[in-house]
Amino acid sequence: MKSDNSIARRGFLRGMGTALALPWLEALSPRGLAAADSAKPKRMAFIYAPNGAIMPRWKPLESGRDYKLPSTLKPLEEIRQQVQVISGLAHDKAKANGDGGGDHARANATFLTGCQARKTAGSDIRLGISVDQIAAQKLGRLTRLPSLELGCDKPRGAGKCDSGYSCAYQYNLSWKSATMPMPPEHDPKLAFERLFSSGKSKDTAQRKAISEKYDKSILDFVMEDTRRLQKQLGQTDRHKLEEYLTSVREIEHRIDRAQKNESQVPDYPKPDGIPRDYREHLMLMFDLMVLAFQTDTTRIATFLQAHDGSNRSFREVGVAGGHHTLSHHQGNADKIDKIAKIDRFYVENFANFLKKMNNIKEGEGSLLDNCAIVYGSGISDANRHSHHDLPLLLAGGRNMGFQPGRHVVFAEDKEIPMTNLYLTILESFGVKAEKLGDSTGPLSGV
Repeated sequence: MKSDNSIARRGFLRGMGTALALPWLEALSPRGLAAADSAKPKRMAFIYAPNGAIMPRWKPLESGRDYKLPSTLKPLEEIRQQVQVISGLAHDKAKANGDGGGDHARANATFLTGCQARKTAGSDIRLGISVDQIAAQKLGRLTRLPSLELGCDKPRGAGKCDSGYSCAYQYNLSWKSATMPMPPEHDPKLAFERLFSSGKSKDTAQRKAISEKYDKSILDFVMEDTRRLQKQLGQTDRHKLEEYLTSVREIEHRIDRAQKNESQVPDYPKPDGIPRDYREHLMLMFDLMVLAFQTDTTRIATFLQAHDGSNRSFREVGVAGGHHTLSHHQGNADKIDKIAKIDRFYVENFANFLKKMNNIKEGEGSLLDNCAIVYGSGISDANRHSHHDLPLLLAGGRNMGFQPGRHVVFAEDKEIPMTNLYLTILESFGVKAEKLGDSTGPLSGV
């Protein structure tokens, strides 16, 4: 195939109101596989799990490569060689530091910023820029979307939430500046539109109207471009493209099913397109993140699975009580068991996400090899509102200098800032940041 064809140059399949980015294909690289391997994009994502964890069931007893996965982390067994369990890091600015109650609001606010949130329920919020937005300032121009913010809670940007803190702190992970949060999109349908819309509002509106009237897929609008490209591809790339297009159509169907299920429950408060099943909602958002990275639509993403302090119940795993209420277990064995089930539920979904990333080939490695994925919480023991020795995973990054497959332990008594890890991640992307929140310098050994 010639590398100068028009579809390869623009990197999209186009149709009415649609810009469907292409996945990484060997044939579209300028000088073949070797050049493509050195030019593959790097991606980063930050995924938040609310209300800490039952740490004795999270933290391995052993360090290094020969550690045993505790019960909460058992779902990672199949993908453990792509994951680092990191212990000993802290978020000092999530502590009260003279501001009284509000640990859940501060946990969310501090997680990616390392800054102390100004305690206010008014419009005078003040925090700091988050690590993802520092990266977006430098790298965002390279992709159609500078960054992608996802969540499963309906956004709240104002009002009083935890102990006198504005809801803006608790319902946002990403901050463009000290006073400007980046609200996460919680509706999979709208997130899908953002990823695959051409940006031309007139064409997009027309395409949506046709799609809804005739039950057409977004792929129907790029069929002509797709056929032209398929003729130019070898067998391996054709198979890869077919897998990608199947994933897009399958996500569309899941969103459509969620919307139809909603229409049968007229009193259900969530907007159209949001699954009633929380696990399905989470996995749809994870799958959209996979597509966004696979197609290089963005290289930077955040995912607020639920805000800290969330009191959601988890009937999916047989837990009817509220998450936040149960997290203040006061040593009650039954409550601890229930919280551990919730912790494992979140890890299971994360593990499935990682496996999908690892199964997508990029050159001689995988998509996950070219991603640094942080998963964690701004609280460790929610019963005590602890913010040291936080539950933290770093997945992927083999082609970025990271060394997955280990349990890395830092001295807990030193309370090394988690923001030091973020400086290291930024460095691996070629983004130089002298300081991020309470950071003291890049973290070595990961």
